[in-house]
Amino acid sequence: MRHTSKLFSRSSSRQWSCAEKAKAWWKALRPPFYIASLVPLLLGYALAGKDTGQWNNFIFSGVLLVSFALHLAANLANDLFDYLQGTDNTDTIGGSGGLVSGKISPREITCVLIFLYLLVFVLTWVGSRLTGLGLLWLITLFAVFSSLFYVAPPIRYGYRALGELFVFLNMGVIMVEGSYYCLTGSFSSRALALSLPVGFMVAGILYFQSLPEIETDQAMGKHTLAGVLGPVRAVFLFTLWWPVIWLLLFTLWLTGACSWPVLAAIALCLPLHWRVCTLVHKASGDWLTLDAYGKFVRMMYLACGIGLIWAVAVS
Repeated sequence: MRHTSKLFSRSSSRQWSCAEKAKAWWKALRPPFYIASLVPLLLGYALAGKDTGQWNNFIFSGVLLVSFALHLAANLANDLFDYLQGTDNTDTIGGSGGLVSGKISPREITCVLIFLYLLVFVLTWVGSRLTGLGLLWLITLFAVFSSLFYVAPPIRYGYRALGELFVFLNMGVIMVEGSYYCLTGSFSSRALALSLPVGFMVAGILYFQSLPEIETDQAMGKHTLAGVLGPVRAVFLFTLWWPVIWLLLFTLWLTGACSWPVLAAIALCLPLHWRVCTLVHKASGDWLTLDAYGKFVRMMYLACGIGLIWAVAVS
């Protein structure tokens, strides 16, 4: 009953200005993180164009719209259900803070979520009719499930140390292979191989974001991968995470799946990785300070992502 009453509650009695509410919504959208969706989609698009010699911008625009709608839905659903379950409060750094401050109401987010999921289903129906690809429904249903039940009960897989796995599948394998499938009507072993480092990179962003809140997440009953491992092993895994990605990228270059720009991307990431690892070890248990260093992980993702797209485009 407590969750139900919070769901249908209005914003706080304080009257917020339009500018304050707009700023809260903008933060809830999390614009910097949409690059995480754009990179795998562009990778699938580049590979499909190289393989077929055709660049179907109309279909790709639909793929972008569906993917961004699902990404936005995932962000808002996470905010909503973390708030309803008491995980997000004034003492945590997770979430956008719009619900906690009262600038956004649960009812408003619920209405936006309903609109986004309806939009996704309508676009999937149109896309399947235009392309004749029935498997689009299976891909969409899995993506909708993943975006909603990251923190939504009763599944809450993000609370069961499965967040990185689902991010790897959705924003790596499914986005690269799925966009290629939408544009060509077939699947590709090369697209699957290229999706692996991308999936690990996006999962690496999520993993690093969980480090600052290891202690607060555990106190709230949220079992992230970092929390299950514990501080020492969590830091050790982060130290190895990106070298494993670079090994995958190097192997792709070695086997001819992509060309030399991917090596340049690895070289750009080396000093960034050294810096963030140094900062992590200097934190010495002061986990909240790590939240300020997430930009370095996103920079590594961007460098490797652009390098991989470029490496496919010129191969």
